[in-house]
Amino acid sequence: MKSIRYSPLMIAAVASVAGVVLSIVMTPRSNDAVALSILLVAGALSAGLLFAPSLRVAHPVVARAAKVLLVVVVTLFATYFFPTTTNFNLAIAAAMSVTLVGLSFLTGASGQISLGNGAFMGVGAFTMAIWANHHATTPIVAALLIAIAAGALVGLLLGLPATRLRGPYLAGMTLAFAVAFGAILNSFNSWTGGSGGLQLPRATNPPSWLVGLFHQGVAPLTTNTIWLTDITVVASGVAFFFMANLFASRTGRAMRLVRDNEVGAELVGVNLARTRVLAFVISSSYAALGGALWTLINNAVTPSTYSFALSIVILSVMVIGGIGTIPGALIGGVIYAYSADVISWITAQTGLNPQGNLASQLDGIIFGGLLIVTMLFAPRGVAGLYRTFRRRQVIKGPDGVVPVEETYAEA
Repeated sequence: MKSIRYSPLMIAAVASVAGVVLSIVMTPRSNDAVALSILLVAGALSAGLLFAPSLRVAHPVVARAAKVLLVVVVTLFATYFFPTTTNFNLAIAAAMSVTLVGLSFLTGASGQISLGNGAFMGVGAFTMAIWANHHATTPIVAALLIAIAAGALVGLLLGLPATRLRGPYLAGMTLAFAVAFGAILNSFNSWTGGSGGLQLPRATNPPSWLVGLFHQGVAPLTTNTIWLTDITVVASGVAFFFMANLFASRTGRAMRLVRDNEVGAELVGVNLARTRVLAFVISSSYAALGGALWTLINNAVTPSTYSFALSIVILSVMVIGGIGTIPGALIGGVIYAYSADVISWITAQTGLNPQGNLASQLDGIIFGGLLIVTMLFAPRGVAGLYRTFRRRQVIKGPDGVVPVEETYAEA
């Protein structure tokens, strides 16, 4: 009797039907059932595409899209059941991971060091807040694009001198920008609100079709709804999809060549100055998007948030997660988002005074300790540990021991 072979897409179709039935049973509201059904169907189809034979080789862009879509769909589905605190931390992690993947591209792909990504986040955050206060009816997507454009412009202005700077001199230039950013904001306090910052207007609303999809009649965006998390996750997914393709593109290969061998890059026709400036623009754009998403999440922005200390923390969690890797940016974002909860737990367990000097500096101590441990035992970060593990895996074939083909890529 001939055995029946099931294709991944056939299994995905069956899983989609089962997901629709499950969502109808689990949710009492029809709108919720429709939304969850859409998520489950999208997740099942993306998983089916990932397991389709030779998809990664024949259609790498589709494979990357399916991978990102699967992560986004699973996260969106989880936000429906998570409590408010978890959703808030998840949104913070997604926004920070966008900034981290931009810096990871700048440092890991092009080999340039930046200590000013906290200030670049501030550019996007204040652009979002200023624009929302003067044009409250602007759609969220348009406001995010404006913040990205502002970050790209500032990155271009700082990237031009970077074509003549290397190593510590480049880091010093970005350090100067990070230190001066607070003073720059205070110089335009009529726009930025000075040290008090800005509050987003209550008129900031999600798209009307999105409001009607879940819980009909939901109020405008506030910190106690799941919309902030959902919008942040979707925006982060789009950003990661573009970055994954950029890592694997001709531009990404050119930047890695410039990082490894400038003379060789020039010999094959790579424009060094343009490549370095482009890396700065991309990194600052991603940082600005992360800052703009932070403004949406917190419903406000203050200059003290985007201090030089934030730039150091960003650099630290990038190294801990894994420089030059997309999974490393996700890991770093999660570590940052939940670090506050860990610090609160340590403070409560040890009986430290939350207002004392030690408790106030505990985050720096923990990140510094993690950074030292990472550099000693996992120089490639947490993501690099997985890569090393995959390299050491073997499969016993008919001819003996055959190494497993490496499936984890830097992109």
